[in-house]
Amino acid sequence: MSGLAWRIALACLAVVAVATAVIAAGVLIFGQRSFEQLMSEHGGTVADARDMFERTVTLFFLAGVGAAALASAALAVVLSRRISAPLARLGAASGRIAGGDLRARVAPDGPAELVALTESFNTMAERLEDQERQRAEFVVNAAHELRTPLTNLRGYLEALRDGVIEPGRETFDSLQEEVERLVRLSRSLDALAQGDLRERSPELREIDLAGAIDSAVELVQPAFERRRIAWEVRAARPLRARANPDHVAQVLANLLQNATRYTPDGGRVTVTASARASDALVSVVNSGDGIPAADLPHVFERFFRVERSRDRARGGAGIGLAIVKQLVERGGGHVGAESADGATRFWFSLPAR
Repeated sequence: MSGLAWRIALACLAVVAVATAVIAAGVLIFGQRSFEQLMSEHGGTVADARDMFERTVTLFFLAGVGAAALASAALAVVLSRRISAPLARLGAASGRIAGGDLRARVAPDGPAELVALTESFNTMAERLEDQERQRAEFVVNAAHELRTPLTNLRGYLEALRDGVIEPGRETFDSLQEEVERLVRLSRSLDALAQGDLRERSPELREIDLAGAIDSAVELVQPAFERRRIAWEVRAARPLRARANPDHVAQVLANLLQNATRYTPDGGRVTVTASARASDALVSVVNSGDGIPAADLPHVFERFFRVERSRDRARGGAGIGLAIVKQLVERGGGHVGAESADGATRFWFSLPAR
């Protein structure tokens, strides 16, 4: 038997010992005196009474104690096996996870408390596996995002050095675009890390949300024009909200960059903003292929890509929307996404006061 089994068995035997002591005091001492008194009153001698008592009551008493001890030991074995077997499986699975096998799971079995413990263990293992998957995907994604612009930069620089291409505005614009791509990736990773590490609440104040939208659209307007993307802003004026202005600017920039990236040439982007009873609602709608319904619940997860090859071609790292969700929720707002009939809508709300 295991150590747990021995402890349960000893506990059962301790209970038997206490019960035996109580019964012995009652039967062997007080019961014997009463038996001798009754035998004397009915004409028997004390010696005969004592002899009869010892040959009957004591024999049955000892037999009962032995049976109780055997039953206790058997019960201890059954209970220990029922408890120790699930614990042994949990221990083995923990060892596998410690060794790097994050797929280890344990089938729920045993008492309700052990079933709850097993389910908690499985949940923990699933989260560890998911985190490891995200970490591995991040390494692959980050490596790709860094490799592509660096390869392009090296190609341009080598061509300029060897005189294959002449230095001109178009060449420098291409170089600048690749550098900006690296800067965006660096800023996104930095913002994501800061959001994880910063525990204090952001500083909130009343802002002109319509003005913030105008400023954000103005920054992406050159990209719209290069891609012949039509844009429209429909915002209530004045439109006030309580938020951190830097966070709002970053949220709008990420959503508009996302819309620019996935809107086809000649498509359309519409930004709307309106006041509601207790908050302000902002939506960014773009035409395009749309997002499959199965992927919509995951678009705000870190490093999630709807179509990974397509996202890499368009420069996405699966980070921007995760930052949007993080910044909006830290300010007390909510985010969401919808996609149907060739249009995709991302929205967020901010408290009005």
